[in-house]
Amino acid sequence: MSATTAPVRLPVRRFGETARSDRWWIQPLVVVLALTTFLVYSGWAALQGDHYTFGPYLSPFYSPELLGTSPHNWFGPPPASWPSWLPFSPALLILPIPALFRLTCYYYRGAYYKAFWADPPSCAVGEPRSRYRGENSFPLVLQNIHRYVLFLSLAVLAVLFLDVWHALWFTDPVTGAVSFGVGVGTIVLAANCVLLSGYLLGCHSLRHVVGGCVDQVSRAPLGHRAYACVSCLNRRHMLWAWCSLFTVGFSDLYVRMCSMGVWQDFRIL
Repeated sequence: MSATTAPVRLPVRRFGETARSDRWWIQPLVVVLALTTFLVYSGWAALQGDHYTFGPYLSPFYSPELLGTSPHNWFGPPPASWPSWLPFSPALLILPIPALFRLTCYYYRGAYYKAFWADPPSCAVGEPRSRYRGENSFPLVLQNIHRYVLFLSLAVLAVLFLDVWHALWFTDPVTGAVSFGVGVGTIVLAANCVLLSGYLLGCHSLRHVVGGCVDQVSRAPLGHRAYACVSCLNRRHMLWAWCSLFTVGFSDLYVRMCSMGVWQDFRIL
């Protein structure tokens, strides 16, 4: 006895049409507000080119400071040949790396695809397009650079940890003597590094790398434990992503407010 099958046509919902009775629109709305706030602030802060350092503290938006006028710069001030009509900010040389990492992150893709593009706005909710093209064509095919930006972002993270070490050494403005100490800013920068580590080290692409770049992890026994560790962080990838987004923005805000004299940095130790 043979069985026959017939194609089943699913109903096409109009944009926003759904049978759901819950407030499904709250999550995409919160994502839009949170990401828009961060994008506006980080873009504004990156273009300032000022108030990004205070004592031993350096804003993570500007680290590493490849070229700049602060004592934290690596290769000296901006070149004299820099066009006068083109604004210069040390952040513009380094901020694209973590920005591209988050832009191509698997979690953030799902978040902003739903929130900004309504693709779809939520599960079982109608979207404003009738066909799915995936990430096979330009510009979404560029999302594949995520694994390569990962390695650059890990290098930037290592520099941020070095900044925390530098933030433990305070210079007396009168005598010039250097002493060990812990300030509120030191804790802020350290917390940012911890949360960024949880976010970066829980990356989906890193699981493939530490697993030996093979389809079956059992074929790479040396990478099995590392794969399990990354997978443990990956289970909370969304939490790491949002917490680290907040702390990296707050770290810049803290250094900026202290540099402008609005906030006072207290020495704890």
